[in-house]
Amino acid sequence: MWRYALKESGRWALAVLGALLTAAAVSALSVPGAVAGAGAYAIAFGGRLLAFLALDFGASAISGDSVAQELAAHGPMTADLVGFGTVIAILLGVPLGLALGTGPFRRATAPLIQIVSAAPVFCAGLALAYAARHLFGWYQGVAESAPAHLDVAALRAVLLPALTVGLAGTAAIQVALRRAASEAQDNPFRTGLRRLGLTALEIERVYVAPRVFAGLLSSLGEVMLALLSAAVVSEWVFQCRGIADLFVKSLALHDWNMAAAILLVFAAATSTAEFAGRLGACLLTRSSS
Repeated sequence: MWRYALKESGRWALAVLGALLTAAAVSALSVPGAVAGAGAYAIAFGGRLLAFLALDFGASAISGDSVAQELAAHGPMTADLVGFGTVIAILLGVPLGLALGTGPFRRATAPLIQIVSAAPVFCAGLALAYAARHLFGWYQGVAESAPAHLDVAALRAVLLPALTVGLAGTAAIQVALRRAASEAQDNPFRTGLRRLGLTALEIERVYVAPRVFAGLLSSLGEVMLALLSAAVVSEWVFQCRGIADLFVKSLALHDWNMAAAILLVFAAATSTAEFAGRLGACLLTRSSS
């Protein structure tokens, strides 16, 4: 177990290092004269890399404030959307993935599930926005931050973007569970366990279920990536001022320092989720074996 943990720690460190190098490469574009030639860009890249290692992300070209202050101001909104979306994804994705991954509905519903899963996230967001506006009469204003109290208007401002993020996470979770359940269903160890006298319920509970949920944990990086990607779309559609929306604006306005810092945050979050998921999957499979 310790050797596996060290191996995964090395993979996580390399992933974060790659994200840091990529972020420094993007941030170097903000240095005056960096695009004049390869030598100038190399010098700018080295300077920005050292600054990133010192946690100095520079200043925003849009607001003039430091990137760290902007992240601290807009980060809670995205964190709340991803957090609420994760809860929705777990509540919907786990039972849906288990129901569609096993049983007689797996083959019958496979084409429909693939079509729904392949639909772009912004389609769900636009559909929710249209329904809220024209069917329920909700006014969707700009959401500055998550609601601090149970105010109906404030809850409406966060509910729809969080639901959009949650639906994207639901799709990612059910795909991971269906994939893991399909692999477990085709595993030949079932025949041997039945010959040893174990009932089908015991096999499912003791041997199959841990492997299915281990498969979900192994795909935790994919789930996090789906949540963050949906947050970008959701914040843009519903005008939520989080760092995901800030990332789109920084790219459009060539605010390279801000774009690089947010890219680093997203990549680090995805890599950390993948690292934690792989360790959790290893512990789960070892405890069941």
